[in-house]
Amino acid sequence: MSADGSWNTTINTPMGAQNGTLVLTTSGGELTGKMVGAQGEMALTDGKADGNNLSWKAQMTSPMPMTLEFTATVDGDKISGNVKLGMFGNASFSGTRA
Repeated sequence: MSADGSWNTTINTPMGAQNGTLVLTTSGGELTGKMVGAQGEMALTDGKADGNNLSWKAQMTSPMPMTLEFTATVDGDKISGNVKLGMFGNASFSGTRA
């Protein structure tokens, strides 16, 4: 199943659950898109797609500058994975196709 499309996601951060929308587009092994949430809109960088396995980065600027590093797996209409929150450790995230 393709990862392409919009996803309603929740990241379980140390500051509580953060809800947002993830928009993904794959082309071969390349992944592009954006994340939209309370901290604004962030473009995805270094995106890779290998079957149902995805990885990407996003540059957060608010409330502080930080590079978020995501790994995820798509399973039908569900997505789940892990995000490295810089010096704040790791957090899980999950979502469903919008």
